Amino acid sequence: MTPFWLKLGIASLIAAGIFSLLLVLSRTPGAQDFIPWIDFFHTALVVHVNLSVLIWFMSFSCLFWSIYAKSRFLLLEKIALLLCIAGTVILVVSPFLGAGEPLINNYIPVLQHPLFFWAVGLFTLGVCVQCLRVISVVPDRLNDITQIAPYIAAIFTLLSIVAIVVSWLNLPTELDNLVYYEYLFWGGGHILQFSHTTLLLLSWLILTVYAGGKLPLPAVAIKWLFILLLLPLLYALTLYLSIDVFSPEHIAGFTMLMKYGGLASLPLGLLVAWTLFNSTLDNNNETGAAKAALICSILLFAAGGIIGFLIHGVNVVIPAHYHGSIVGVTLAFMGIAYYLLPALGYRKPVWKIARIQPYVYGGGQLMHILGLAWSGGYGVQRKTAGSAQGLDSLPEILGMGMMGLGGLISIIGGILFLVVMLKSMWPQTEYKT
Repeated sequence: MTPFWLKLGIASLIAAGIFSLLLVLSRTPGAQDFIPWIDFFHTALVVHVNLSVLIWFMSFSCLFWSIYAKSRFLLLEKIALLLCIAGTVILVVSPFLGAGEPLINNYIPVLQHPLFFWAVGLFTLGVCVQCLRVISVVPDRLNDITQIAPYIAAIFTLLSIVAIVVSWLNLPTELDNLVYYEYLFWGGGHILQFSHTTLLLLSWLILTVYAGGKLPLPAVAIKWLFILLLLPLLYALTLYLSIDVFSPEHIAGFTMLMKYGGLASLPLGLLVAWTLFNSTLDNNNETGAAKAALICSILLFAAGGIIGFLIHGVNVVIPAHYHGSIVGVTLAFMGIAYYLLPALGYRKPVWKIARIQPYVYGGGQLMHILGLAWSGGYGVQRKTAGSAQGLDSLPEILGMGMMGLGGLISIIGGILFLVVMLKSMWPQTEYKT
């Protein structure tokens, strides 16, 4: 079943790219007249974000869990996969079947339509089934990080779903819709980030080995560094047990968790960085692809983390923070995807392109987030566009211009990734003479 999770992740990125094109068309004079939906820009944005973050990340997480659990409880995995595919398909078609009324809340932006909630509900149920399957398979080699890390990530993911359910049961129903969904996904969304971080760190360790590096610590020590990642979970549980879900303290508590909880990943991150820069690595295209993905992922994730400490007020420093973190995870998963291709029965990737792609994608995204962070320092507000941004000074214009140029470069990098993956995965046609 493992290859199907990879296919689902790739399909979600392709669909996200199509919706990004529709985003552009919906704001292009002339072309926008052929888009019949009211406020299609924000509708397409909601679907794009959910495909490129929620569906992509969780599909790749399920891929890790599929490798971990192997053929155990395979019927459960088939059910999980079918639920996730159904949810993804419904999400993609929902705007064309009437789903609208978009809300750009954090973590899981919402379309206020039954089709959207069916899509997210089915996909979440599929992830939940996969998590339960994984947690039921207790690691048999406790010092094997390829077993410990996926198991910890599954715990985080399952508890993030539980947290959302607890929030749903405790939130007043008469709230403004935007406020309601912001609170609904706030706690669980923060917890889920630690699942992504756990698999990010596992990806870094694997890419270090592929790049030719040798970790300086024994497996037992690395195991305990992964277990250290569970400490922020204790704080999250305390917040849910001691603070009302609908309260400023709930928001502030998880904001503090975002800022300081990530420090639990610092020892493993420093270990990988030290190994990377103190090892004599091979310099061919195959090992270079791992090194490129590793360098760019570390740089973007670290930049996102540092920018997180600079957040003051509601401005574009906030998207600069989470774009850095998100892209850091994405680059690590992209790097792992290249090396999974032969193991899953596909052709080897074109290593020359795979080596260049992380630098193009990561470099563009670094420009993107630095432009946002710079503009946010001058007070440019988030979730605005066009004249509403109020770009009155040269530094604001330069910062947002840098953001836009970086975004265009990163799109090229994203296309390169899809080209490499599809070229390896596409069936070859044999011609008979």
